[in-house]
Amino acid sequence: MGKETELKSIFLPFLSTSHIIPLVDVARLFAMHGVDVTIITTPQNATVFQKSVDLDSSRGRPIRTHLVTFPAAEVGLPPGIEAFNVDTPREMVPRIYMGLSILQPRFEQLFHDLRPDFIVTDMFHPWTVEAAAKLSIPRIMFHGASYLARSAAHAVEQYAPHLAAKSNSDPFAIPGLPDRLEMTPLQLPDWLRSPNQYTELMKTIKESEKNSYGSIFNSFYDLESAYYEHYKGVMGTKSWGIGPVSLWANQDASDKAARGYAKEDEGEEGWLKWLNTKAERSVLYVSFGSMNKFPYSQLVEIASALEDSGKDFIWVVRKNDEGGEGENFLEEFEKRMKESKKGYLIWGWAPQLLILENPAIGGLVTHCGWNTVVESVNAGLPMVTWPLFAEHFFNEKLVVDVLKIGVSVGAKEWRNWNEFDGEVVKAEDIGNAIGVMMSEKGEDMRRRTKTLSGAAKRAIEDGGSSHNNLNELIRELNQIKLSKAQETAPAP
Repeated sequence: MGKETELKSIFLPFLSTSHIIPLVDVARLFAMHGVDVTIITTPQNATVFQKSVDLDSSRGRPIRTHLVTFPAAEVGLPPGIEAFNVDTPREMVPRIYMGLSILQPRFEQLFHDLRPDFIVTDMFHPWTVEAAAKLSIPRIMFHGASYLARSAAHAVEQYAPHLAAKSNSDPFAIPGLPDRLEMTPLQLPDWLRSPNQYTELMKTIKESEKNSYGSIFNSFYDLESAYYEHYKGVMGTKSWGIGPVSLWANQDASDKAARGYAKEDEGEEGWLKWLNTKAERSVLYVSFGSMNKFPYSQLVEIASALEDSGKDFIWVVRKNDEGGEGENFLEEFEKRMKESKKGYLIWGWAPQLLILENPAIGGLVTHCGWNTVVESVNAGLPMVTWPLFAEHFFNEKLVVDVLKIGVSVGAKEWRNWNEFDGEVVKAEDIGNAIGVMMSEKGEDMRRRTKTLSGAAKRAIEDGGSSHNNLNELIRELNQIKLSKAQETAPAP
């Protein structure tokens, strides 16, 4: 392929770690297939993935990052605060949105200057659909969620079944879906429960999807085939499941280690050395994603459940800046676990892909963030589900009720990603769920997860569903580029 005929693309992630990582993996997949890729982001957000892009570039793949300075001073933010994550102070959130709207015309100018053949942007950039239309190029929207979650949200918007529930904790069924799924109004995202600003944003996003060339999901056919078909039907748009993207884009240990906020010095020193002393499938991995902090009262319940479970565990903990007794309590707990060799605490960021594929890991306690659900399936691991915010409660339905590869702790209440109080799940409930998953009772779950893990690996191999989807999409985009070239070619 000559340079003129090479497909050129721009990828624009949202400013949040859990959105950046899968979309960058998607971008890397396109580059693996010979598409020229430019990822546009701000300096601080690039630190999340730059190592991965450098690795790919050193392998001769056509991929690079284009940095745009975040207008921190203009919106009254300290330098380096340019993402929505667990450490973003709540009062700074509106300012980051202001910074993002200042960046919008700069992004648009870049689309114009770099002259891509198509753009792939996170769902939270709905304005890009008009930007692409001005340039007469396809815009593809990336969904960081599952087909089931988007289908369920769509059904709730359409039918408002929760309004018939007698109380906020009374179950109702979501109509029109391939399975009978029940929830309570309290488990629904607040924007679905009663209209707010976010409801408007989600409407705009949905409109932008209908006007896009199509959408990409980090999912694969065998994981949620009924919802894949259902979603395309109700939305009336094209969509491609090209997951699991983390498995496909990160096939070498070097890729897995470079992801996210990787530390150079971890490796053999810490968690790996500890894990390698443990029996196969005996260790529990406990992590609640990159967007969550628990209050002291909840940390006490988790610690007590883990200690009483009698299972070895790795717990990824985020400091909640309450200080005082909370901090002392965790340090005491960590010391005790070190002495007994029963538990290992990782503070902050954990190299999740490497940990999950270690043979000692037997299952997860997870918030049901979509990236983690897919990564658990890749690794063939059952889950204890503890949904918190975003579309987590919908994902729990897929894991527990549809796929039957998880057991719920019984979380009852949806909350916003930056609200750290609310419902406290008791140690007893956490312990019971862990007991089911790690015992004989969990045998069926483990068997099903193993089957799905095999399906995940096949999906990305030559002839697999995700492999075919990606090739099909690239073929269509090439076709569009060619027919445009023919239209503009001077007559003979």
